Amino acid sequence: MDFTHFNDQGRAKMVDVGEKDPSRRTAVAGARVLLNRETFRLIQSGGVKKGDVLTVAQIAGVMGAKRTPDLIPMCHPILIDGIDLSLSLDEERCSVEISAKVSCDGRTGVEMEALTAASVAALTVYDMCKAVQRDMVITDIRLLSKSGGVHGDFIRQE
Repeated sequence: MDFTHFNDQGRAKMVDVGEKDPSRRTAVAGARVLLNRETFRLIQSGGVKKGDVLTVAQIAGVMGAKRTPDLIPMCHPILIDGIDLSLSLDEERCSVEISAKVSCDGRTGVEMEALTAASVAALTVYDMCKAVQRDMVITDIRLLSKSGGVHGDFIRQE
């Protein structure tokens, strides 16, 4: 399989997507933040001093998706049509579960935007809770599904 982000001299390049036909693109990514019981209860009760952890992380994830080409060097700036972040508490796992869905009509996919949204949301959970717990674990950052484009659809089998 050829890597498309290298030129003939082996140097990095941004792929030219100008000849591609626009199509509907969607991607869903996930992440998880593992917490101790005390931190979980503080988030659940709204007792974290910095504020509503899940709401702030949701907004941060949206902002992260919009800034993806500023963070990932070879990502194209795209016109995102929609970003939907969902954060929930999983009592059994003692975790914050994050799902980020991004969509657009464009010439390139939105997987990196969805992954960035999930990652930034997870980092924000960590930032807001680090005063009470420093050993949180951000884990399972992954692409859950994508549709559109020449490579077709993908659905992760978990």
